[in-house]
Amino acid sequence: MIDAEKANYPIAKMCGWLAVSRSGFYDWARASPTAAARRRTTLRTLISAVFESSRGTYGARRVAAVLRDSGQVVSTRLVGELMAELALVACQPRPWRRTTVPGDGTNRPDLLTRDFAAAAPGEKLVGDITYVRTWTGWLYLATVIDCATRKVVGWSMADHMRTALVIDALSMAAGTGRLRSGCVFHSDRGSQYTSAEFSAALAARGLRGSLGRTGVCWDNALAESFFASLKKELVHRTAFPTVAKARTAIAEYIEVFYNRQRIHSALGYRTPAQVEADHYNVSHAA
Repeated sequence: MIDAEKANYPIAKMCGWLAVSRSGFYDWARASPTAAARRRTTLRTLISAVFESSRGTYGARRVAAVLRDSGQVVSTRLVGELMAELALVACQPRPWRRTTVPGDGTNRPDLLTRDFAAAAPGEKLVGDITYVRTWTGWLYLATVIDCATRKVVGWSMADHMRTALVIDALSMAAGTGRLRSGCVFHSDRGSQYTSAEFSAALAARGLRGSLGRTGVCWDNALAESFFASLKKELVHRTAFPTVAKARTAIAEYIEVFYNRQRIHSALGYRTPAQVEADHYNVSHAA
């Protein structure tokens, strides 16, 4: 244990804690140098497996969280050190660019004011649009994310960014049957979200509309954060020869990886699906 944690704690202190003499520890280390080496070799294997399963997206904190969840006693610092030795570097984001096309003025207020916390699923939703380049043209993606679970509960893709795109994503979210009465739907002031057609779609589903300020990405930071992850972890690492290929890859990223496999630090290193299941299991038990 002393040898394994010597990067994190002074050897003298650990020897004192364990009532072991320093000379005895150094004699042991000289006589049996393979004990620590075997542990580091094992950890390298485990770290590589976790990093690969994350599709190269996890840094030291997330890798350490997965290892600890599986029963390994390991520090984030040691994981970072071993990842550096293995040249494992999580994919990095690119600079944010504004893509919103402001719509006409509307009286819809900002009901969130950057407070994306929610006590339960179905209370607060955020929506946004992004686009993906393929060799044969652009693909547009609209998403709806539940603030409580960070789960993408609605999404839609098309070769256009008309209002129908965001209504389709909203319909998918409403179709889960888990939206609460008075649920808030928040977005930026893009023309699709400020249209009369979208306002009618919100009203028909009993949702309260909320709008951030034009050009202020922080007002819809939760939605922007998902797109940053999508671009960093998939789009900027993949060439899409056709729109169909992009559709398949994005759908798989959302439903398989992001919602059900990717752990989130903001969720206590759980997946959105786990958080959702935990909530409903507790609710049913109560």
